[in-house]
Amino acid sequence: MPKTSSDPSTPVPRAVLHGPTMGTRWSATLEGVGPQDLPGLRLALAAAVDRVDAQMSPWKPDSDLVRLNRAPVGAWVDLPGEMLEVLDCALNVQRESGGAFDPSAGSLVNAWGFGAERDAPDAQAIRAAREVAAVPGAPAGLEVERSAGRARKLGPVQVDLCGIAKGYAVDCMAEVLRRHGVEHALAALDGELRAVGGQASGAPWAVALERPETGLRAVQGVVELEDLAVATSGDYRRYLDVGGVRVAHTMDVRRGAPVNNAVASVTVLASTCMLADAWATALLVGGADEGLAMAQRMGLDALFLVRRPHGLVQVGLGRFAH
Repeated sequence: MPKTSSDPSTPVPRAVLHGPTMGTRWSATLEGVGPQDLPGLRLALAAAVDRVDAQMSPWKPDSDLVRLNRAPVGAWVDLPGEMLEVLDCALNVQRESGGAFDPSAGSLVNAWGFGAERDAPDAQAIRAAREVAAVPGAPAGLEVERSAGRARKLGPVQVDLCGIAKGYAVDCMAEVLRRHGVEHALAALDGELRAVGGQASGAPWAVALERPETGLRAVQGVVELEDLAVATSGDYRRYLDVGGVRVAHTMDVRRGAPVNNAVASVTVLASTCMLADAWATALLVGGADEGLAMAQRMGLDALFLVRRPHGLVQVGLGRFAH
C-alpha cells in the first residue's frame, strides 16, 4: 500500500468503509488508501468484527459465549483465544474496580428485560438473578486458563460481555488496518473509536462527544485522538420505561439492579478500546463519588457528565482536566 505524501499541497484521498454488526454498524475512515485496496480492506474489517460477534454475542444461539453460559458449573469449556483475552481483561477490570464492572451480569441483564430472553422486567427472575450474583469464589464466578485455551464457571452465573466486546472489536479493526499498512485511520463501532495514527495532514482525529440527552443528538465537546482509543457509557441511549420510570441497561451487580445515580455519561481515553469500554462502564456504575475516586486511583483519563439540579456538570481527569 503506498505511503501518504507529506506534502500538504498534495490531495490525500479519503474513504469511509462501513457495515452492520452487533445490532449496530462499524465504520472506518481511511486516508491515503488507494481505491484498489478498499474492497479487500472492507472484507477484512467485516470479517474481524463478525468474528467477535460470532464468539461473544449473547443473541446468537451458537456463539461461544452462549456455549459457555449453557455449560454445567465447573465444566471446562474450550474457547477461542480472542474470547479468552476479553474474559481475562474483564476479570482484571472487575477486580480493579471492586466489582463495578462485572462480566457475570448476564442473569440481571436478562431479568431486567435487556437480554435475549425477555423484553420487560420480571420480578421473579430479578430475585433469582440477585441470588446468583452473590456466588462465592473467584471474581465473577469465573476461572480462565488462557494457556490451556479454556474457561469455566465456578457458580451458576451468566456471562455478559456487552460492556467490553464492542471495544475489543474496534481494536481488532485497528489491527486489521495496521496489518494492511494503513497509517491514518479512525475505526468506530457505536460509541467506541480508535485512531490509527493521526490524519495525513499531521492533525489528530477530532471526535465529537455526544451530549447525554434522550432523543437529542447534540455535541457536548470534542476530543482529539492519535494512536488512542475512546469509549463512552451512559444511561440515556438504551433503557426501558417501567411505570413511568426510566430503567438504564447498565447493571450494578453489587446492588442487583440497573445503574441509578447522578452520572449521565462517562468517557474514557485509553491505549486500547477494550480497556476504554470496560472502564467507562465501571466508572458509570461507580457514580459521581466512587467512580471519580476510582478513576483518580487508576490514573484514568476520564470525563464525567453529572446531572445536578441546575444542569449538567463536567468533571474531567487526566487529559480531560484541561
